Amino acid sequence: MSALARTLLIGDVHGCAAELAVLLERFGPTASDRVVFVGDLVARGPDSRGVLRIARELSAACVRGNHEERLLAARDALREGRPPPRLGPSHAALVRELDDVEWAQLDSLPLRLDLPEHGLAVVHAGIVPGIPWEQQDPWMVTHIRSIADDGTPSDRWGRPWGALYEGPVHLVFGHNAQRTTQIHPFATGLDTACVYGGELTALILEANAEVPAPAARRDAMISVPARQAYVDYGRALPGA
Repeated sequence: MSALARTLLIGDVHGCAAELAVLLERFGPTASDRVVFVGDLVARGPDSRGVLRIARELSAACVRGNHEERLLAARDALREGRPPPRLGPSHAALVRELDDVEWAQLDSLPLRLDLPEHGLAVVHAGIVPGIPWEQQDPWMVTHIRSIADDGTPSDRWGRPWGALYEGPVHLVFGHNAQRTTQIHPFATGLDTACVYGGELTALILEANAEVPAPAARRDAMISVPARQAYVDYGRALPGA
C-alpha cells in the first residue's frame, strides 16, 4: 500500500452533494489520499443520501455529528416503541428512507478520530477546554459552541470554546455555522454554512504535515460556494 499523499478535512456538508462533488473535483483525490468529514453529512440539504454514497465510494472517514445522532436516536426510539425526538421534515424523511447500508454507515461513526501523523484530532462540535477526553460529555462533543464567562459550556453562540483551548492536540471541528472559518491557535472550525447559502470548506494537509499556523492556515484551504440557500440562516441558530 502506498503512503498517504494528502488528507482532506471537509466541513459540514448537510446533504449538499453537488457542492461536495465540485469541491472534490477541485481537490482531485487519488487512491492514496484520505478524505475526512467533521460530521453532519446529512439533513437540511437536498441530497443527504447522495452525500452518504460519495463518502462510501471514497472510503472516507467521518465523526458523528449532532444530525447523525438525532437520526439514530429517532430510529432507536421507533424500534423500541418510544416517542422519537422532535424531527424536522428532512430528518423525518431520512428516517423513513435510509436503507440498512446507510444506517450501518451512521452507526459506525465515532465521536473522535485521531490523526496523529498530523498532530490533530477531529470532533464534530468541540470539547470543554481543560477536561480530559475521557471525562468529556458526549452530548457536548456534538453540540458545544461556546464557553460562558463563568466557565459553563453551551451550545449557544458566544465566546468560542476554541479560543480557550490550549492543545496540545490540534482539534478540527464543524457544527458552528459561520460565514468564515474559525482560526484558533489549537483549533480550526470548518463549518462555513454551505446549506445556508455560504460555502463548503476543506483543509488540505500534505503527508505528515501539521496544521499551519493561524496566519498561513487559510492558504491551506479550499472553498466552493453553495448553489443556493437551501435553509434560512436563522435555522443555524441553536435550538432551531
